[in-house]
Amino acid sequence: MCGIVGYVGDQPALEVVMQGLRRLEYRGYDSAGVAVLSPDGQLVRERKAGKLANLDKLVSATPMPGTLAIGHTRWATHGAPTDANAHPHLDCTNEVAVVHNGTIENYEVLVDGLERRGHVRRSETDTEVVAHLVEERFSAGPTAGDLPATVRSICRDLEGSFVLVISHRSEPDLVVAARRNLPLVVGLGEGENFVGSDVTAFIAHTRRARAVDQDQVVEVRRGGVRITDLDGVEVAGESYHVDWDTAAAEKGGYDFFMLKEIDEQPQAVRDTLGGRLREDGLLHLDELSMSDEDVRGIEQVFIVACGSSYHSGLLGKYAIERWCRLPVQVEMASEFRYRDPVLGRNTLVIAISQSGETADTLEAVRHARGQKAWVLAVTNTLGSTISRESDAALYTRAGPEVAVASTKAVIAQITAMYVVGLYLAQVRGTRDADEVRSHMRDLSELPDLIAEVLTRMEPVRALARELKDSPRVLFLGRHVGYPIALEGALKLKELAYVSAEGFPAGEIKHGPIALIEPGTPVVVIAPRHALQAKLINNVQEVRARGARTIVIATDGDDSVTPYADVVLRIPDTKSLLTPLLTILPLQVLSAEFARALGLDVDQPRNLAKSVTVE
Repeated sequence: MCGIVGYVGDQPALEVVMQGLRRLEYRGYDSAGVAVLSPDGQLVRERKAGKLANLDKLVSATPMPGTLAIGHTRWATHGAPTDANAHPHLDCTNEVAVVHNGTIENYEVLVDGLERRGHVRRSETDTEVVAHLVEERFSAGPTAGDLPATVRSICRDLEGSFVLVISHRSEPDLVVAARRNLPLVVGLGEGENFVGSDVTAFIAHTRRARAVDQDQVVEVRRGGVRITDLDGVEVAGESYHVDWDTAAAEKGGYDFFMLKEIDEQPQAVRDTLGGRLREDGLLHLDELSMSDEDVRGIEQVFIVACGSSYHSGLLGKYAIERWCRLPVQVEMASEFRYRDPVLGRNTLVIAISQSGETADTLEAVRHARGQKAWVLAVTNTLGSTISRESDAALYTRAGPEVAVASTKAVIAQITAMYVVGLYLAQVRGTRDADEVRSHMRDLSELPDLIAEVLTRMEPVRALARELKDSPRVLFLGRHVGYPIALEGALKLKELAYVSAEGFPAGEIKHGPIALIEPGTPVVVIAPRHALQAKLINNVQEVRARGARTIVIATDGDDSVTPYADVVLRIPDTKSLLTPLLTILPLQVLSAEFARALGLDVDQPRNLAKSVTVE
C-alpha cells in the first residue's frame, strides 16, 4: 500500500522523486521520506511522520543536490507512524538506503541474527533488516561489491510479500529494486529511468513502462534497465505505452480528486464500452487464451473481489445468471481459498481489482489456477500482476483514480461485468448476436444518462449537509438495488466515519428494523422494477417507525412519492442497468457529507488506495 519512487538520471533527483510521491500520496499517508545521493557521495536522508506536506516543508529548507534518489510514502504495518519508523532506512554505516512496501514475515529471526553480529537496530520496522543485510553482504562474501547480486541473495532469504528499492553510496549510477507479490513498474526514459509502485510515479516524465514479474530484480541506470531472476539470468520483457497523461492524474480545478473522478464517470463508462464489438458484430475481450470450446465447457462461475469491487461482482452475478443461465457465486477474495472451494477445468473465476495488485484477490487467482480453473481478470491496470497471471483480461480503461474511495473505477467495473456477461452469453449461445448488440446499444446510452444525473446533484449536496450530524444511516435495496445499498453504506463509512449499513429491503423486518429511531435516515434504492410494490411496503414499514425516508426513484414514477420524505430522481433505463445511475447520488451524498464534517475526502483515515498486503 506504500508509495515508492526511484530515479536515476540528469535531473535534480529530489524534485523528480517528490513530484512522484505527491502523485502516490494516496497509497500511504502515515509518513514520508527521501534519500538523495549527493555529488560528494553521501546519502542524505530526510523523513517525517504525517502527511507528505510535512516532508515538503523539511526538504524545502534542506539543500539536497544529486541525480539519484529514492522516496517513500508509508502506510504503517510494523511500528507506529513516527519519524524513526519512516522510510528510507539506513544501515549502521549510512551507506545503504532502503524503502519497502509489504511485510517481511521472518524479520524477527533476521533481527536476532543481525543483533548477535553487532548491528544496532534504530527502528521498529521490518524494513530495516534489509539495510543491515545489504551492509553485510555487499562488504564481504560471494556477493561483495555487487549490489544486484547482494539484493538477489537477500531476496532468497526473505519470507512474505515485498517491493524493495535500494541505493548504495558506492553506486552513483544504480538503483536496485526487487518484487515479490506486490506491484513494481519501471519507467523508461531517455538518459534517465525510474521505478515506482505504479506509473503515476513517473507519468510526468515518460509514458513508456515495463512491468516487473514475480521474484525479479531490476537494475536501473541512466543508460538503461536490466531485469534478472533471482539466479541472475536476464529476463526478456516488453514495454508498453500508458494511454493517459499527467492531466488525468491532477485535480484540474476541483477541490478534491474524488469530485473530479465522479464527474469523469460518463467517459469512464464510454471508454470501458468502446471498441468491444468487432466488425463481425461479435464481442471480444482485451486478452484471451481460452478457446470458444473452453468457454462453452464452463459449468460454474465464481467472482472474487474486495470492497467496492465485490459490489460490482454482485451485480455481475445478476447479469451472468440472467443472460447465460450459469450458476454464479460471489466471494470475498480474502475468504475464498481458505474454505477450499470446489474448482476445476469447468470453472471460471472472475477476479475484479482496480489496481490488479490487490493481495487477497491475487492469492485467490493463484489458488484458482492451482486448481486448474480458468481465470478472467477485470482490472483498470494494464500489465498488472492479476492480469498477467490470468487466462483472459478485460480492462476497464477508467484512467487513474487517485481518491481512496472508488467512484469511476467501480462504475467502470460494473460496466465491464455487463460486457463479460454478454460475451459469455454470445459464445455459449444463450443470447444471439442481435440480442447482444441490442444490450450493447442499451449500455451505450448510459454515459449520456450518467451525465444527466450528475447535473441533478445540488439537492443531494444540500441533503448531505442536513444529515451530517446523523449518527447512523441505513440503505435498502432489492435485486440490483441491494449491491448499490451496500456500496452506498461503504462509501459513507469510508468518507464520513458514520455507522452505515446496507440491507436487502425484505430483510429489514428480520432484525435491522430495530435500528430505526425517530429521524433515522433510510436511503432506499427504488427505481422502477418488478419488485416495486414490495419495496414500497418496506418503505412504509420503516417510515411508520419514524425513519426519514430518502428514495431514489425513476422519472415519472410517483408510486413511492406518498411514502418518501425526499425523492431523488434518475432517468428511466432497463432495470438491470439502473445501478449505473443509482450509484451516483450515493457517491455525491457521501463526499458532501464528509466535506460538511471538514474531513479529507480523498484520503480517509486508516485507508490506502491499493491493499497490497493480506
